[in-house]
Amino acid sequence: MAHANLAQCVRDLEAQGQLRRVDVELDPDQELGIIQRRAFQAKGPALLFTRVRGTRFPMLANLYGTRERLRYIFRDSLRAVEAVLAAKADPAALLARPWQGLPALPGLWWMLPRARRVRDTARVPVLAGRCRLTDLPQLTCWPRDGGPFITLPLVYSEDPARPGLDASNLGMYRVQLSGNAYAPDEVGLHYQIHRGIGVHHAHALERGNDLPVHIYVGGPPSLAVAAVMPLPEGLSELRFAGLLGGRRMELARVSGMALPVLAEADFCIVGRISRTLRPEGPFGDHLGYYSLAHDFPAVQVEAVYHRPDAIWPFTTVGRPPQEDTVFGDFIHELTGPLIPQVFAGVREVHAVDAAGVHPLLLALGSERYTPYEEVRRPREILTAAMHLLGTSQTALAKYLLVAAHEDAPGLCARDVGAFFRHMLERTDFARDLHFITCTTNDTLDYTGSGLHEGSKLVWVAAGPKRRELGTELRSLPALPDGFGDARVAGPGMLVLRGPRHGLGRGEQDARMEELARCLQGWEQAEAFPLLAVVDDSGFATASLDNFLWTVFTRSDPATDSYGADARQVAKHWACAAPLLLDARLKPFHAPPLEEDADVVRRVEALAAPGGPLHGCF
Repeated sequence: MAHANLAQCVRDLEAQGQLRRVDVELDPDQELGIIQRRAFQAKGPALLFTRVRGTRFPMLANLYGTRERLRYIFRDSLRAVEAVLAAKADPAALLARPWQGLPALPGLWWMLPRARRVRDTARVPVLAGRCRLTDLPQLTCWPRDGGPFITLPLVYSEDPARPGLDASNLGMYRVQLSGNAYAPDEVGLHYQIHRGIGVHHAHALERGNDLPVHIYVGGPPSLAVAAVMPLPEGLSELRFAGLLGGRRMELARVSGMALPVLAEADFCIVGRISRTLRPEGPFGDHLGYYSLAHDFPAVQVEAVYHRPDAIWPFTTVGRPPQEDTVFGDFIHELTGPLIPQVFAGVREVHAVDAAGVHPLLLALGSERYTPYEEVRRPREILTAAMHLLGTSQTALAKYLLVAAHEDAPGLCARDVGAFFRHMLERTDFARDLHFITCTTNDTLDYTGSGLHEGSKLVWVAAGPKRRELGTELRSLPALPDGFGDARVAGPGMLVLRGPRHGLGRGEQDARMEELARCLQGWEQAEAFPLLAVVDDSGFATASLDNFLWTVFTRSDPATDSYGADARQVAKHWACAAPLLLDARLKPFHAPPLEEDADVVRRVEALAAPGGPLHGCF
């Protein structure tokens, strides 16, 4: 069923038993966030909260909470989506067997937005009602959030240099509704580095103008997926939303409005990104920490519209896995065939959700440049790594690990444990670690030298197996004071508890260098070629996910890498095994997310047998 709007989707899910109405009054200040996270973890139903304190609008949680629900919502269009993307991935195959492209034909029609000029705004569902910013749901997800946020915003802008749909951008950039220093008619807009709206804003500033934007909430469910989709160049989010949604996007061009209106959205905030900067944040983010308050552009709000039956969808983010994990898996399922076309020489990529997505990217490439060499070494996969770091959202990767497919044809980048084992068995630590310093990093990552700034490590491996990895620790040399509680995290991976870190940004720790010297000549150095120093080795080794989250969200490659026999050769940093990563929390890091215990107790009481939330999670 192709849902024209969110209300249709809600009715469909409710009829199938995949949505539950919750009629007890609940507080959008943390209570709803805790409920949403519990419902997601339990693979529970979508939840429609009909009585939310402080607003007349119902709120919808966990809509995208399971892969099965996503596939159900888009059940009538997935075959067409797969056919269109397959045709783009391999147009030669389509020319050879054109009948295989027939399922794509409806999708090509759905990709054409239907725009009409409207004088009477009452005929546009989303423009039928008006309200104030303060009437909107005031959702705060974590105790230290700087104010209420829109967590599923759809921010639409057009390029002032090339107005129109094909150069438009629909992105999910978080919006702060109040708090900090915002005026009553302002909201904060946090867009991260390497995002399409940044180009539009730059072009507007070059012309001395504000940038018109529409901030939508709700609408056909395909809009949210399209807004986070890493689409190929030339394919707009609105066209993809029509393809995935199984029907053309309805647009209204209204006299006096600078941008077209997504007619079937639930809410539309009309405004302009001004030159005014305001502190935005803090906000509990998807790395599992707070993104702190920083100056970002403010949006001057001109009007707030809503449809008569408006529903406010929301999610929360935090340490993975969360609801956005399902987005990532679904997107990978759809776009996997496009990877070789977008990235020459790359067969597969996997942004590791457990490590916060951008901190750790695994890739499988081809190594074909020198087939005449008896022993394969990294050459082509280094070229592929540079391509990955120069394109789209993969440019935000902090640790990029690339393996040669030819060494293990059955290896999958999504099997993280097997991938690390493969890399550790083959890495030449004197040759295969390549650092990029003083570069741009994910805006939400505080491990580097400043906001948006840090370093990257390209870690490649190709060739025969070099070492046998250990799974049992037999001995350690005498360690410097403060280091201990050694535990094995997996084959070849050892974790140590370290003393508290007290240094500033960019400062390397002499105690880590002393530890590295102690490990030179260690009898099990080749058995455990990767050693991480953390604050709590028990936590970091309790699961592979704990290891990945701790190590790769709390370290900066250039500052926090140490090694036995570390040295520089022709400006190349080299070491012997083991490679040491300092993954302790530093004083300048953002604090990890923790729920408010009192609010948790209130929610758990409501979920007890006989309570109004019983069975929701």
